[in-house]
Amino acid sequence: MAAKDKLKPIVLNLVNKKARFDFEFIDTFTAGIILAGTEVKAVREAKVSMVDAYCYFVKGELFVKNLHIGEYKHGNIYNHEPLRVRKLLLNKKELKKLESKIKEKGLTIIPYKVFLSDRGIIKVEIALAKGKKSFDKRETLKTRDNDLMIKKVLNQRR
Repeated sequence: MAAKDKLKPIVLNLVNKKARFDFEFIDTFTAGIILAGTEVKAVREAKVSMVDAYCYFVKGELFVKNLHIGEYKHGNIYNHEPLRVRKLLLNKKELKKLESKIKEKGLTIIPYKVFLSDRGIIKVEIALAKGKKSFDKRETLKTRDNDLMIKKVLNQRR
């Protein structure tokens, strides 16, 4: 029993920072993901990259492509493929809503965050997003720089 008390719960919160810069989020959903055994262990070690990942529909089911989950170092011959296509789990109502929205021009679904739920289940937060143009990205950089300048001035006054 003493050994269980010493174990720390795993805190996992992996965010695709580039997604906020490249896309304007319209709506977000939390989805389950179907993973193999070595994939779960690799995700718990934070070996996840969501840089070029995107979601698409096949026969009413949602899949994520290009979600890179690195190989588990102790996986031997049963290790998984890092870039395999994985199925996302959502309610039928949410799937229908996303599928109807995705048919609009310029909208896409991207994975934004991989995290552990309260019960220890790995979840993916996906976002219905619209791509930003280059002038929108410049505007984002300007507002970020202005916010930093304001913080510096306020810190100097203190």
